[in-house]
Amino acid sequence: MQDVIVIGAGASGLIAAIFAAKSKKKVLLLERNQQCGKKILVTGNGRCNYFNDDYDVCRYITKDENLLNQIMTDQNRDDVLSFFESIGITPRIKEHYYYPYSNQAVSVKEALLLEAKLSHVQIQNDILVEDIVKEKDQFIINPKKDHLVSHFLILAAGSKASPKTGTDGVGYALVQKFGHIIEPVLPALVPLKGQASYLKSWSGVRIHAGVSLYEDGVKIKGEVGEVQLTEYGISGICVFNISGLVSLKLKEKKNIEVRLDFLPELALGDKRLQWFEKRNRLIKNRTIEQLLEGLIPYKLVSILLKIAKISSFKHWDELTLKEKETLIYTIKSFSFPLEGTLSYDRAQVCLGGVSLKEVNPDTMESLLCSNLYIVGEILDVCGDCGGYNLAFAWVSGMLAGKGVGE
Repeated sequence: MQDVIVIGAGASGLIAAIFAAKSKKKVLLLERNQQCGKKILVTGNGRCNYFNDDYDVCRYITKDENLLNQIMTDQNRDDVLSFFESIGITPRIKEHYYYPYSNQAVSVKEALLLEAKLSHVQIQNDILVEDIVKEKDQFIINPKKDHLVSHFLILAAGSKASPKTGTDGVGYALVQKFGHIIEPVLPALVPLKGQASYLKSWSGVRIHAGVSLYEDGVKIKGEVGEVQLTEYGISGICVFNISGLVSLKLKEKKNIEVRLDFLPELALGDKRLQWFEKRNRLIKNRTIEQLLEGLIPYKLVSILLKIAKISSFKHWDELTLKEKETLIYTIKSFSFPLEGTLSYDRAQVCLGGVSLKEVNPDTMESLLCSNLYIVGEILDVCGDCGGYNLAFAWVSGMLAGKGVGE
């Protein structure tokens, strides 16, 4: 018989178990993988971007922003960061991004596991939770097989994203047994796929560009950064950061468009034309293709010229004003032929999950089932790249651990 059972030894589950154990509770942490914290190891390209100082709910997609604001408070932020300092994770901060000073994700995982051990958290690996029943004030895990019993249950089973790390969405079915409704689950932080004859031609190009999402011709989100052009479409952090909204808007059958800006630093309006005129005067006797090659990768230049219907052999002075404007518009507002997103196996997180309206924002306790706590990715909270999803995992897990302690 346990005081607390935590299902899932990822980011939110580990920190929940540690904080629950601080109140002298007997805690059992269950993990389906052979090792804990598997997903932590792949975050931040193996460096674990574990937090972000740009602590604003505008960086998240959720149907309940007001409740998210009550969870992601300055006090909770400070408590989480103090906790990491206390277990030996000194931050290396770069433009609001927090990394362990070692620049290795394994440092975060090992520090959490050591703290769990020192806090007397019992960990059981290679156990898949397939069923939970509640009888009176007790939860019974896998009643026909393992028959593990506890007074409190913290569900940190993750989403459907990145199933290779052991998250296949089983937690959604488990939490529904207690009456919770799941907001539609969709891939997020995921590459976008398109359909056009030139995709194979531009495959392998990496370019500094702007990526923007438009709905009914109005820009609703955009970022600038490295974009990877692939044979299936586009990838990269700034692509990931609009992908959740793409998933959502496509499901809602909205009229959306993704546009790429291949010269994001180039000024707006007439100054664009003046800039090209000046470049042409400075760099003499160049075809339009040669004029662009110092700015844009060759493979992409030929595609842009073809779409703008301009011969690569022409010179800038030979173009009509309309051709010049068409070319600049094609470079600055390239319409990506959006088809959708890649699947869950390429997604880092998911959109959707248990509504925040169904949990207590101070403790993460279910409002439908007493002594059940729900944390991390299984909730309807999806953050941008850059430590936002881990930040929510830490905070929600900490609140649940403290909640059972109280």
